[in-house]
Amino acid sequence: MTQLQRAEAFQDLHRQPGLFMVANPWDTGSARLLASLGFPALASTSAGAAAAWGEPDYGVDRDRMLAHLRELAAATDLPLSADLEDGYGSQPEDVAETIRLAAATGVVGASIEDIDRHRPGHCLPLAVAVERVEAAVDAAR
Repeated sequence: MTQLQRAEAFQDLHRQPGLFMVANPWDTGSARLLASLGFPALASTSAGAAAAWGEPDYGVDRDRMLAHLRELAAATDLPLSADLEDGYGSQPEDVAETIRLAAATGVVGASIEDIDRHRPGHCLPLAVAVERVEAAVDAAR
């Protein structure tokens, strides 16, 4: 299945009535197992991957996570949405670049958290979070 076909399937899941469930694989083996159980899509887990590698949540850099996403996307034909933490940077441009790089791995969706890494336990101001999401959407076009 091509990335475009996966993206269309993921959009179709969002358009159907009711809810759909995605599962969070932490490695390629769990991705294949979850696909075999009938899940229609997968969503990566940055915390799960970090824990599997013996690292703390937010302890994995962007390059390592992108390599992981590439492996997950190749493991099944299911649409894969990526947990991209805070976008691996504080500026909207950082988030946009992360989205472009993640799309190149084969993912078809993403989440960007509004956490403020410089102030643990705090979220970014709403206006800043909105700018970052707008940059992500623009990068995905």
